[in-house]
Amino acid sequence: MEFKSLKNIETSFRQLRLFGIVYLCACTLLVGYSVWKAYGFAEAQRQKIYVLDEGKSLMLALSQDLEQNRPVEAREHVRRFHELFFSLSPDKDAIEGNIRRAMFLSDRSTYSHYRDLAEQGYYNRIISGNMSQRIGIDSVKCDFNAYPYEVVTYARLSIIREKSVTERSLVTRGRLANSIRSDNNPHGFILEAFRVVENRDIRVYDR
Repeated sequence: MEFKSLKNIETSFRQLRLFGIVYLCACTLLVGYSVWKAYGFAEAQRQKIYVLDEGKSLMLALSQDLEQNRPVEAREHVRRFHELFFSLSPDKDAIEGNIRRAMFLSDRSTYSHYRDLAEQGYYNRIISGNMSQRIGIDSVKCDFNAYPYEVVTYARLSIIREKSVTERSLVTRGRLANSIRSDNNPHGFILEAFRVVENRDIRVYDR
């Protein structure tokens, strides 16, 4: 009778131990699943941006991977640089303001090109002749297979005089290096080794 009682106690102990192990495993799985779901939820929330629309309502926008937009930003950086550097009006302050903003997007090679043009009297002729210069970007080609990224820009320059317009074909080359984003350089690139490889007249026509 005593042996049977001891056997029942041992069986009960084994059952309790088995139950405890099963319970511990279930708790571990539950905690692991909860952590996994919480991490997934947090990651999903990081992909969302809430935008305040005129101080009235919140609109939900989905963020994208930075690297997905990098080629687009590179081309826009080059495009913006050329618009600032080559768009000229017969106003000294306007010219200097555009050149100064373009310098934030490039290295010293741009300043060297600007200095050469200034020494040749190019900007003085623009001002004294009451001329304007406008640029139209045809295409921007960037090679992202090697860093820094080689870039070639094809554009048209229009030099607008009082009675005529001169169109020129403009081709430039350079390299894009990553930089720190700022208000003056929102795309985070620096245009290096900038040079003009072609700048020739295409046609002249009356206004």
